Amino acid sequence: MNHESKNEPHNTHNNSHNKPFIESAKLTVISFVYAYRANILGLLMGATFGFLMSHAGATTFDYHAKMFLFIDFQLMKVIGTAVMVSMIGVYLMKKYHVLAVTTGMEVDFVKKPYQKGLVTGAFLFGIGWAMTAACPGTVPAMLGEGKISAIFTLAGLLLGTMAYGVLQTYIANNGNYADAFKS
Repeated sequence: MNHESKNEPHNTHNNSHNKPFIESAKLTVISFVYAYRANILGLLMGATFGFLMSHAGATTFDYHAKMFLFIDFQLMKVIGTAVMVSMIGVYLMKKYHVLAVTTGMEVDFVKKPYQKGLVTGAFLFGIGWAMTAACPGTVPAMLGEGKISAIFTLAGLLLGTMAYGVLQTYIANNGNYADAFKS
């Protein structure tokens, strides 16, 4: 006959790991935020950037067209302001050896060497920008605003990036297609 009292647990498991639902949910959220803090920070900064671009008119096709036709310089002023703020920011980050928020390492600015195709690439970039009235930075914001035509610009960006990668691999393998696609 079993002489256990009704108040004693019948299992031998240690129930000390069971937390109340609210506390368990809170710990789960904290661990999730800690594990994905860089992604969350990037998402918040990207959404803020997209909002600011939209507010400045950088996601409006007409402003791009008017800028390229030299009719209205509002977008050029936005770009010029962004360049000036970036220059000051980079100068201050270099001067004060600022640490990256997510990694804690010093932000490093490595100067890239000049490449032969830079001028041609910049020319193609400008043609694409003029034809689509969208630069790569504005495409996600345009999609967020529901501008369906930005899907075609995104497709062109992805295809162009893929073509660049294939071409670079082809050149790196001395023009040999067979070696270009080996892993």
